[in-house]
Amino acid sequence: MKTNANSLNAENPLGYAPVGSLLRKFAIPSIISMLVSALYNIVDQIFIGQGVGMLGNAATNVAFPMTTITVAIALLLGIGGAANFNLALGRGQEEHAKKIAGTAFGTLLLSGILFCLVIRLFLKPVVLACGATDQTLEYSLAYVGITSLGFPFYMLGTGGNHLIRADGKPTYSMIMVLSGAVINTILDPIFIFVFGWGIQGAAWATVIGQIFSAILVLVYLPKYMHSSLKIKDFIPDPRCLKAVISLGSAACLNQLAITVVQILMNNTLRHYGSLSEYGSDIPLAVVGIVMKVNMLFLSIVIGLSQGAQPIISFNYGAVKYSRVKETYLKAAGAATVVAILGVICFQLFPRQIISLFGNGDELYYQFAVKFFRIFLFCTFFNGLQPVTSNFFTSIGKATKGIFLSMTRQIIFLVPLMIIFPIFMGIDGIMFAGPISDAAAGILAIVLVIKEFHKMSMLPERK
Repeated sequence: MKTNANSLNAENPLGYAPVGSLLRKFAIPSIISMLVSALYNIVDQIFIGQGVGMLGNAATNVAFPMTTITVAIALLLGIGGAANFNLALGRGQEEHAKKIAGTAFGTLLLSGILFCLVIRLFLKPVVLACGATDQTLEYSLAYVGITSLGFPFYMLGTGGNHLIRADGKPTYSMIMVLSGAVINTILDPIFIFVFGWGIQGAAWATVIGQIFSAILVLVYLPKYMHSSLKIKDFIPDPRCLKAVISLGSAACLNQLAITVVQILMNNTLRHYGSLSEYGSDIPLAVVGIVMKVNMLFLSIVIGLSQGAQPIISFNYGAVKYSRVKETYLKAAGAATVVAILGVICFQLFPRQIISLFGNGDELYYQFAVKFFRIFLFCTFFNGLQPVTSNFFTSIGKATKGIFLSMTRQIIFLVPLMIIFPIFMGIDGIMFAGPISDAAAGILAIVLVIKEFHKMSMLPERK
């Protein structure tokens, strides 16, 4: 086994190429892929805002939790499969890596079909639970009813993206996601404005783009570089699935936490908004836009962390800890710079950003500017938490990765969103954001420093 591992390490550039060039190679396509995924939601929001109006934007905000659940399952299997795949390759266990990849792909497809069926069976109760009001219910049912048909394809495309990158093909994974988004962007204005399909047109454009990305995943499977996958390999292996879930749980739970926060926020805004001068529908429309714009910046940070994953996992499996540390520090530094630029944009240009998504009265803009500036004030800490959580997942320490993925959303933000509005009204929701961002970022710094100290005490393979 040692001889095989040494042979693989000698051949695989993850184990010897300069970390900076490797990070650029893997991170740039990953960032583009994440940006494109975020644009699926942003483009819909812009065209719906211009073609349908504020209630259409509110409806897509109601639908957003279903999208994040789909992404959560895809990341559970995609990132979990990718991390285990690269760890196995680093240890020279090529046959085990093959079983891991096949299990992840097979489970992605089955999970997507099951989730689609569940949402369609319980469509109205789910939409109401996610915060739909009487005015937005019709729009929400139409949008989710159509987009739910794309969940199996979206799940396969999103999860398969990580598994293809882990196989050493970051550019293909980028092209796969980019092509789907381009199709979505082209079809959106045609379906909404030319055909006059309104919010249903935006939904169909999204689904068609997701189908195309999923087809490209299926086209790649026979060409899997490190392992020749056969049909039998896609039957989920329980032991492999357990390992995949273990290392994918952090990313999955982080997305589920976003879902919980979104549902709680929608319902809290609906309640406290009705008690304020803004009413319920203005906060629902604005917050959906704010969250998706923030995700556009966070997608760059997450792309950096995902691009670092194959490098960190392989070198940790190959016992090359100095390369592991170097990769983390470069990724965390770049992510922090991006997060700081995001804060600057949110503080200086909130009205210009919100104007891209359609018009509203002065009360609408007043709430939007206030929410942008307060809720996203400490976004510069968000460069550290995702990178650090993914770092622990990449080295096989799932428990720490899961804990860090929960800190900002569940441990800090949820309690603050419940407590603060009792005393501050709707403003309390805004101030809960920066406090939870800062607390999660500081905790991530403490944990990674401790982990680096442990690595420095271990023998390392040169």
